Amino acid sequence: MADVDGEFVSVSVDADVATITLQRPPMNALNATVQDEIRQAAEVVSEDASIGAVIVYGGPKVFAAGADIAEMSTMGYVDMVHRSRGLRSAFSTVAQIPQPTIAAITGYALGGGLELAMCCDFRVAGDNAKVGQPEIALGIIPGAGGTQRLPRLIGPARAKDLVFSGRFVGADEALAIGLVDRVCAPDDVHSEALTWAKALARGPRIAMQAAKAAIDAGLDVDLDTGLQIERVQFAALFATDDQRIGMESFLENGPGKAEFTGR
Repeated sequence: MADVDGEFVSVSVDADVATITLQRPPMNALNATVQDEIRQAAEVVSEDASIGAVIVYGGPKVFAAGADIAEMSTMGYVDMVHRSRGLRSAFSTVAQIPQPTIAAITGYALGGGLELAMCCDFRVAGDNAKVGQPEIALGIIPGAGGTQRLPRLIGPARAKDLVFSGRFVGADEALAIGLVDRVCAPDDVHSEALTWAKALARGPRIAMQAAKAAIDAGLDVDLDTGLQIERVQFAALFATDDQRIGMESFLENGPGKAEFTGR
């Protein structure tokens, strides 16, 4: 895939890992143009079979400090009914990327920034990171998944604490409550995410995507329905080359030595 550059969002590729980078200084405020370019970038990487994993990155100083308040402050109810559909579409497209995804967080990931990070499967944060849902201080609530993805990730009581208080959470606390998955030095955030993403990309891609689809779909249904989703995904993988390669490699060489083709 060729590199993709929008006004504020770019997509670059290192081997088989794509990085979606936000670049609207100074704080990567998520205005309507940024939202639309995020959706377009997510669609591009989702449709590229050569991409094995995806990183969402805000650059070395800040992930995203939230929505563009100046843009939002002039909107009324009818305006926001329309605009909120675009915001939801942009973030849902990131959540629906079939490949494994990692948010690489430096500095602030607040409001819409944290909601974007929560659309990813994993989050790597610099030890300087501050994350939170401060919308309550503006007289509103999160509008891009904060009241839904956050409690699914850290539980309802902790989510209510963050949403009701609007407080910022440091990297260590975020790690302790499961809001981020790894913490490292700020300068190492992207390289840490890239190393992790490359390891994921070496796996059997169709099986990895099937596992992601089964887990995500199963979260929103009863157990019996979830088990049926899993059964169908499991059986379908017996039509792939990677299933044959993996099992033959296991029988001949033991576990963990298969070289998958992604087919």
